Amino acid sequence: MAEENKPGQVTPPTEGSSSKNPLLMILMLVNIVAMGMVAYLQFQFMQLEAKRPDLTQLLKEKDNPSQPQGEAATEQKTTEVVKKENLLTLDSFTVNLAQGEGPRRYVRLDAVLKMSADAKAPEFEARKPQIRDTIISILNTKRAEDLLKKEGKSFLKEEIKASINSFLIDGSVEDIYYISFQIN
Repeated sequence: MAEENKPGQVTPPTEGSSSKNPLLMILMLVNIVAMGMVAYLQFQFMQLEAKRPDLTQLLKEKDNPSQPQGEAATEQKTTEVVKKENLLTLDSFTVNLAQGEGPRRYVRLDAVLKMSADAKAPEFEARKPQIRDTIISILNTKRAEDLLKKEGKSFLKEEIKASINSFLIDGSVEDIYYISFQIN
């Protein structure tokens, strides 16, 4: 009875029992196997990506399905020629956005309008204040959350084009290029 354990007293391990926790060893083995699987899957993914064709090559094949691959790879892609006379540079805009959640936000925008070939420069120069007013009015109705998305910026382009084209007599706006687009 002299060797009875008192509460709170720790008994030393016996020679037959291991001082290492078997659960810890199992978790380490599972971790090593899982890391090996991740490395193997990453390697397989990289092998698949290396075999995947180039996006530009796929687009060329889509544009010219009748051409063999060899010709599509050597053919230069034709680019659209934009004449400087067809571009109308607008002055910089700083416009308050519609009030949403949070603090007041504003947008700084520099844009260039691409005009159609039959557009007359004097009309666009005369209507520049009207064009600027239209763009400012449209931007005042937008919230920052709407414009931060890629779809929001392209929808804004379409909305501006439609609004400007509604009052033009000679020619039309074919595209809008954002030179800078900041939302603060």
